[in-house]
This record gives sequence, C-alpha cells and structure tokens, in this order.
Amino acid sequence: MTTALQSPPRRRIARLQEVSLLEGPMLLLRSIRGFRSNQSLIWLATVPLALLGLGVFGFAARAGVGLSDLSGAQAASFLADNLWLFIATILVIFMNAGFAMVEAGMCRQKNAVNILAKNLFVFALAVTAYWFIGYSIMYGGTPIIGGVIFSNGFFFNPDPSDALSCAAGLGADGCSQLVPAVDFLFQAAFAGTAATIVSGLVAERVKFGEFVVFSLVLTAFIYPIAGSWQWNGAGWLSQLGFIDFAGSSIVHSVGGWAGLVGAMLLGPRIGKFVDGKPQAMPGHNMAIATLGALILWIGWYGFNPGSELAMDEYVAYVAVTTTLAAAGGAIAATLLSTLTSGKPDLTMIINGILAGLVSITAGCGNMTLSGSWLAGFVGGLIVVFAVSALDSAGIDDPVGAFSVHGVCGVWGTVVIGLWGVDGMDPGAAGIGLFNGGGLNTLLIQALGAGAYAIWTVVTCWLAWTVIGGFFGGIRVSEEEEIQGLDIGEHGMEAYPDFASSN
Repeated sequence: MTTALQSPPRRRIARLQEVSLLEGPMLLLRSIRGFRSNQSLIWLATVPLALLGLGVFGFAARAGVGLSDLSGAQAASFLADNLWLFIATILVIFMNAGFAMVEAGMCRQKNAVNILAKNLFVFALAVTAYWFIGYSIMYGGTPIIGGVIFSNGFFFNPDPSDALSCAAGLGADGCSQLVPAVDFLFQAAFAGTAATIVSGLVAERVKFGEFVVFSLVLTAFIYPIAGSWQWNGAGWLSQLGFIDFAGSSIVHSVGGWAGLVGAMLLGPRIGKFVDGKPQAMPGHNMAIATLGALILWIGWYGFNPGSELAMDEYVAYVAVTTTLAAAGGAIAATLLSTLTSGKPDLTMIINGILAGLVSITAGCGNMTLSGSWLAGFVGGLIVVFAVSALDSAGIDDPVGAFSVHGVCGVWGTVVIGLWGVDGMDPGAAGIGLFNGGGLNTLLIQALGAGAYAIWTVVTCWLAWTVIGGFFGGIRVSEEEEIQGLDIGEHGMEAYPDFASSN
C-alpha cells in the first residue's frame, strides 16, 4: 500500500484588520520588502538606540548655562528677544497669504489656482532649501565677492548654548542671545519672500514645475550668497559700510530682478500687446487684492521691526517709520494715478502702499520720521512711472511686482545716501548728501544696489536658461495659456460653481 505524502498545511497569513494593536506594527513592517527577515528587524531595532545616543550626546553638548542659571533680568531679556523675533517671524510668514491674494486678485480667474499653488508651495520649498544649505552659505563662513566659503556644511546647529551664555554675560563681545532655531526661522521667512516676489512677474504663463526648480536654486544658492555680502557681518558690502536694515536690496530687489529676467525670457501674455500697444488685462477680484495689501502691510511690522533682532526701545520707532512710508506711498500713487488717468486707480493705491513699504525697508533704522514719509511718497510716484515704463518697453509684469520690489528696492537703498541719518536716536548725525553727510554713503549705497542687480540678473539668466533648456522651455503652450493654467497645470478651477467670463 502506497501512502500519499501530503504537504503540511500553510499557515494562514493574518490580515492587518484582524490582528491586535500590538501585533499590527510588526505585521506592517514584515509586509515591506527588506523587513521580512528577523535580521532586518534586529537592525531596525538599533535605530531607536542610535537616536537615543544622539539625544544623550546632544544634551551633553548643551550642558552648561541653562535658563534657570540666568538672573531675573537676564532671563526676562533673553525670553523677550526670542519671543519678539518668533512673533515677527510669524508675521513675515503670514505675508505669503498677502502675496498670494494680491497676485491672484490682480490676475484673471482662470489662473487663480495656479497662482495660489505657487505662492503656497514656494514657501515650503524655500524653507527646505534654506534649511538644507542656504542658511549655512549665508552665515556659515567668510563671504567673498560672487560666492562664499562656508564652514558649517549642511543644515544648521540648533544648540542654544551660545545664546544662553551670551544672555548670562559669558559670551564674546557682540554675541547674540537669539537661539539659532528662531533666528533660522526668521531668515528662512525672508528667503521665502524673495522667491514669492518672482511669482508675480511670471504669472499666468510659466510652467509650475519649472518655477519650482527655479525657486529651489534661488533660495538655496543665489539669494544666500547675495545676502552674505551684507548680513553675514564679514561680507564685503558690510565691511564697506553698506546699509540695508531689512532688505530693500537683499530681499526685494533680488526677488524683483530674478522675476524680471524670467518675465523677459517668457515674453508677454497672449493679448497683452496689440500692435505694440499695451492692453488692460483686469484682475478678477480686487477685494481679495485689497485684503492682500493690508495683510502685507501688517506683515511688514514683522519684516522691519523684527530686523532689530531684539525687543528694545527702537522697535516701535521702526514700526512708525514703516507706517509713515506706506502712508506716503499710498498718497503719492493715488494723486499721480488720478492726474494721469482722471480717476483714482485701486491697483495703484495698492502698489503705492507696497512701494512705500519697500522704499523704507533698507532705511527704517536710518531715517527721521519726516524723511521716512518723504521716502515713501517718492516711492509711490516712482511705482506709477515704472509700471508705465515697463509697458512701454514691452515687458509684461501682471501685478507690477518689479516696479514695486525691484525699482523701489533700489530707491529704498539709495535714498539712505540722500537724507539718511546715523541711527534712530534724536539728533543723530546725518550721513546723507542733503543733510551734510557728503557723497560717501550715497556712492556705497549705489554700489551695493548695482552689485545686487548685476549678480541677480546674471545668475538668474543662467538658471532660467538652463532650466528651460533641460525641460523644454519654461512657458506653457498657447492652448494651455488660453484655456487657463488652473485646468492645464492643476486640473481644477478656483470657482467651479461660477461661470467664467474669460
């Protein structure tokens, strides 16, 4: 008699829904290729141990002065400075909402989703690129003309020991009691602002993916290298005595020049110029654009006063100079647009406010109150003329971003050399040409503004050109542009329940 050999019954594989909460994670890991063997699981178990070791090492490295070691006054000063910069950072980050609303409101309905997506996503990109390498390039070593030697490598060191030692009076002269983490957040928010400015200039015709790649290059390399010239402390412009308190050139003009190069390479939107004459392409939602302008104005109280990098007696002064310049810009742009067009133009009121804010960003700590208002007023006049000049040159800037950030960024830098003062104290000595300061400051300010323009134009032209060559151009197809980038790039509409007038 022959006995048939039967294979042992296979063990039934339990389903994730049937196992207990304790067994679930192991079952999930075993379902992933590479984690099915016990040996792989043993190696995986070493990860928490390694992380624990790193944590112990980190705590050991930070052993020393703690918050509890500070006196009451020292602790209060330490916490006030760091809390203020954190609040200022939140205000600057919230400016992304303002930029998104201004740009979306001033552009056509069929491109609203694309504009909102760019403005939202670019901040995530900027923070990541700046965290990975940009911050180390900007603050990690000895800057040189056109580049930087950085010693900190990638990322940044969040160890607060030096800041606590400084607060306790144990640090070197000129040390900072700002913890690295809050300083990084503040600086990353500025990097995101520079990238967001570009979005307005290339709106309604740039490919989303190509814009993403350019934003990474800008925030990882181009902007940090430019910023290191002044804000590193050892930068060549800083050594010359160049003044840019909060970034008229470093942030705003860099963003403006970067976007201008992209706009010129893209060419104008379809229908913008007919027989060489510019045609009006009205925005679809001026209420949103107006709200965006107000958000930006509020956010600027983080941008400029936050750049004091401390909660001291000068923060409120910087807030006042900022406010007066915005008011002067709004008044000037409204008056001039009324005289030239016969009626006050809301878009010019919005851009006048922003022009005034950009015009005071470099000199908000080096202007008298009357000088601040006048700087903003002139900026409001400049922005109206600049918008017309770009149209006459055949350059399509859908929201006036270059006129606001590029042109007024240069003006805000140079005006310090005209009627700037040496600090915020009453009776501070004049450093501008018109109040006895001579030509020196004016020439240095002009040199810095020109250096940022040349650096940004050259590097961004290379970046846009290489990206376009690698991906087959940076502009969407004619069919997609006519249909709208919302459908072509994102497959959705901003207002699906409303009939489009496009």
